Amino acid sequence: MKDIKLAIIEDDALVQESLCAFFDVISHTQCVLVAASIESFLKDLQSLKKKPDIILLDINLLGMSGIEGIPLIKQELPHVDVIMLTTFEDTDSIFKALCAGACSYLSKKTTLKKIQEAVEIVFDGGSYMSPSIARKIANHYAPKNTKSELLTSRQKEIVTGIVDGKSYKMIADDLFISLDTVRSHIKNIYKTLEINSKAELIRKSYDHKL
Repeated sequence: MKDIKLAIIEDDALVQESLCAFFDVISHTQCVLVAASIESFLKDLQSLKKKPDIILLDINLLGMSGIEGIPLIKQELPHVDVIMLTTFEDTDSIFKALCAGACSYLSKKTTLKKIQEAVEIVFDGGSYMSPSIARKIANHYAPKNTKSELLTSRQKEIVTGIVDGKSYKMIADDLFISLDTVRSHIKNIYKTLEINSKAELIRKSYDHKL
């Protein structure tokens, strides 16, 4: 494997030291720049002879955030690969970072060996996500169940009756159940659909949200 030139943008001194100490003993990896902020990284980059191939980038930094800094980094280093290494695992941060130009996303819970694996995979043209991150991305794109699929067949029958303008008594007679049973179903339907009135139920039906 060719030598990998690595940069680290991280404001936690202990994390900096841990990453540098680990990668410095790997023969094919060289830390060419370590910075505590986007601003200092961009400043130090100007005098750097060896430009990084890959950047390990935190999100929560002093000054500009890591996500905000990605476009500026890419402007100076169009071909650099950015790997997010952060404590933030919320879907919003993940997608903002990927949309900004990061190619991979790692949790800081990731072991050093796995971080090394991610760096090597990215250097070879791939992408790497922590398993928990990959699952969130998969869940985001998975087909979403409509609210109506959460209702039972009996509840759907009651909803149809309400949308048709029938009274609770008429619905009870049609389905051969008691009026109290209809009311109980209505209460559960409202809870499931997160609504509070018959008007909202009818509107959802007309808007094809059921």
